[in-house]
Amino acid sequence: MTTAQASGSDPAETGRTLTTDIPARLDRLPWSRWHWTIVIGLGTVWILDGLEVTVVGNIASRLSEPGSGLPISSGEVTGIAAALYVAGACLGALFWGRLTDRWGRKKLFMITLAVYLAATALTAFSFDTWWFLLFRFLTGFGIGGEYAAINSAIDELIPAEYRGRVDLMINGSFWLGAVGGSLLSIVALDTDVFPKDMGWRLTFALGAVLALVILLVRRHVPESPRWLLIHGRDDEAERIVSSIERRIEDERGEPLPPAQGELTIHQRPSVSFVEIGRTVFSDYRRRAILGFSLFIGQAFLYNAITFGFGAILTTFFDVPTGDTGYYFAVIALGNFFGPLLLGKLFDTVGRRVMISSTYLLSGLLLFGTAWLFDRGSLSAGTLTACWCVVLFFASAGASSAYLTVSEIFPMETRAMSIAFFYALGTAAGGISGPLLFADLTGTGKVGDTVLAFQIGAALMCAAGLVAALLAVRAERRSLEDIAQPLTAAATKARTKVTAGGTGGQGHQGASGPEGPQGPKTATA
Repeated sequence: MTTAQASGSDPAETGRTLTTDIPARLDRLPWSRWHWTIVIGLGTVWILDGLEVTVVGNIASRLSEPGSGLPISSGEVTGIAAALYVAGACLGALFWGRLTDRWGRKKLFMITLAVYLAATALTAFSFDTWWFLLFRFLTGFGIGGEYAAINSAIDELIPAEYRGRVDLMINGSFWLGAVGGSLLSIVALDTDVFPKDMGWRLTFALGAVLALVILLVRRHVPESPRWLLIHGRDDEAERIVSSIERRIEDERGEPLPPAQGELTIHQRPSVSFVEIGRTVFSDYRRRAILGFSLFIGQAFLYNAITFGFGAILTTFFDVPTGDTGYYFAVIALGNFFGPLLLGKLFDTVGRRVMISSTYLLSGLLLFGTAWLFDRGSLSAGTLTACWCVVLFFASAGASSAYLTVSEIFPMETRAMSIAFFYALGTAAGGISGPLLFADLTGTGKVGDTVLAFQIGAALMCAAGLVAALLAVRAERRSLEDIAQPLTAAATKARTKVTAGGTGGQGHQGASGPEGPQGPKTATA
C-alpha cells in the first residue's frame, strides 16, 4: 500500500511526501515464471556483447588477409578497433547512464539496444577501414548504455534473496555469446562455405538479427517500480506491482505473505550531477574505492585476453586461424560456468568472502600460468586449460563488480554509478589493455607476453585485497537497506528476505554513508 501527501498539483514537480511498501513487496516475492521473463528479456543482451567481442578477436587474421574486402591489419582489428569499441562503451555508459536515471530504465534499455542493432548491422557493410572503426565505436556506444540500464533494472526487479546469483548469472551469460561467437567464426572463416569477403560480414548481420529478437521480447518488461516511485508515478508503480503479485499468486495457487517494512520519500524529478558526485565520492568514499578497484582489475584482464587470445595461439603455437575458435569456446565455457556455479554462494556465504576470494584465486592462478608459459611447459591445449581454470574464478569476480556498484549506492544514482565506474575502470584497463597486449604479443617474444599476464594477475590480486577490506555485506538485503535513497524522508525497520518471502532477523534502519544508519524522523 502506498500513501502520499501532495503539496501541489503536479507530483513530479511539487515534491510529495510518500510512504510505500513497494520495495518490500518486490523483495518478498518468491521466484516465479515472471522473474524468468525478466532474466530472458534483459539478460540476453550480454550474449550479444560476448558474440561481438569474440567474433572480432577471432576473425582479426582473416580481415587482414588479401581478398577480405577491407584494407586493415590484424593489429588494427585487435588494437585500434578493440580500443574504439571499448571507448564507445565507456562514453555510451556515461551518456546513457545519466538519461537512465532521468528518463527511466525501460525507455533507455529499448533505445540503447536499437543503437547497437543499427551499428552492428552497418558494420557488416564495411568497405573501408574508417567505416569499420566508426561503427565498432558506435556498437560499443550502444552496448555501454545497456550496462547501466540493464543492471539497474535487474537489481530493482529481482528479489533480494536471489539478486546476487541472478546478477552474476546474467553478466556471466556474456560467455554464452563468446561460445557462439567462437563457433560462428569457425564457419565464417571456412572459405569452403563462404568467400573471404562474405563470412565475416554475416557474423555481424547475425548479431543484428538477434538484437531485433531481443528488442521484441523486451517490450513486455515493465518499468522499475522503484524508479517510478521517486519520480512521482506511484500509481503506475502500484499497478505494476499488483499485477506481478496477482500473476504469482495465480501461479502458486495461494496468497503471498505480507510484506515487512515501509519507506517514506520526498518525490522529485531529478538529482543534479553535483549531488551525485558528492554522494559517491564523499558520502560513500570507501565504496567508490572498492568499485574502481574491482573494475580496473577485471577490465584489464578481460579486455586484453578476450581481444588477444587468438593472436597468442597463432603466434606461439602455430594454431591455424580457422581453428582458434575451438580453443576460445573452451575458455568461454569456463567463464560461463564460474558465475553459474558460484553465484549462489554470493547470496549465502556472502559478498565480501566471495568477491575477494574469486579475485585473489584468479590472480594467483594467472601468475602460475605465466610461470609455466615462460618455462615453455605449455601447449595450445594446456594453455587453454589453464586459462579455463583461471577464468572460471575471474568471471565470477568480474560479474560481481557489476553487481557491487549496482547495489551499494543510492537509488537515484544507481545507473550513473554503474556507468561511471564501468567507464573509468574500463577506460583504464579496457582501452590500454588491448593496445598494450597487442603490442606485447605482436613482438613474438615469450617474455613480453609473460609480462602482460603478470600485469593482469597483479591487478586482480590487488582488487581482491581491496575487496577483503571494503566489500559491503549486501547479501539478502533490500537495496534501500544497503544504501538509503537520497529522497528518503524516513525508514522503518527493514528485514532480510528469505526464500519463499518470509522475513527473518533483519537490519534495523537503512544503510547510510559508509555504514548502518538508524531511522530518521519523518518530515512532511
